[in-house]
Amino acid sequence: PITEPMPDVEPPHRPIRSFVRREGRMTDGQRRALAELLPRFGLDPEAGVWDLAQVFGRDAPRYLDIGFGAGESLLGMARARPQHDFVGVEVHRPGVGRLLLELQRAGIANVRVVCADAVEVLRDNIAPHSLAGVYLFFPDPWHKKRHHKRRIVQPEFVRLVASRLVAGGCLHFATDWEDYAAHMLEVLTGEPTLVNTAVNGSFAPRGDRPQTKYERRGTRLGHG
Repeated sequence: PITEPMPDVEPPHRPIRSFVRREGRMTDGQRRALAELLPRFGLDPEAGVWDLAQVFGRDAPRYLDIGFGAGESLLGMARARPQHDFVGVEVHRPGVGRLLLELQRAGIANVRVVCADAVEVLRDNIAPHSLAGVYLFFPDPWHKKRHHKRRIVQPEFVRLVASRLVAGGCLHFATDWEDYAAHMLEVLTGEPTLVNTAVNGSFAPRGDRPQTKYERRGTRLGHG
C-alpha cells in the first residue's frame, strides 16, 4: 500500500458549556411524563426554526425561559399570564419531567418544553425578532474564578439573545451571586442594542417575578 502524509487538520472546536448534565434521581412519574407527555408539550430541537404561531395555535406575545429548573417560576408566570405563551428550556431531565406533570395536573396550555442546550435553541430554533422576552433566573454561578468562563452570560450569548427579541422586548436576568450580578450588568451594558430600564442604569427591582425555593434559600443565607 502507498501511504501519504495526513494534512494538518484542526481539531473540531468544542464550545464551552455553561452546564454539566447531572441527571440526579428521577421518579417513576417523571420517567412516565417524559415518555407520555413530552410528545404533547415538547418541542423538537432538530426541527429547525419553530413556527410558534402554529405550535400554540394563536398569535400572542412569546417568552423564552432558560434553565427553568423544577419549573416553579415558569408555572407561576404561565398561570398568571394566560394571554402569553412560554417556551421553557432545561437540560436536566428530572426537572423537565416534573414540569410536564405539573402542566398536565394544572391543565396549562400556554407552555411548551424543550430539553436541550439553550444556546443551540436560540441559534437554531428561534426566529430573529420573535420573542417578547427572555428570562434567565439563577443560572449556575460557576463561582470559582477558574470556572467563570463557563458562565452563560457572555457577550456572544447576550448578542444572540438580543437578536431574537422584538423591538421593545425585555431581557430579564436574576442571580443571587453578587459578583455574577456585576458581571451580568457589565456584559448587558456593553450590548448596544439593549437599554437598561432600571433607575440610574443599575439593577432592576425584584418586581413580581415568582419566587422559587432556591431563591428563598439564598435569601435565608444572606446572598445579595
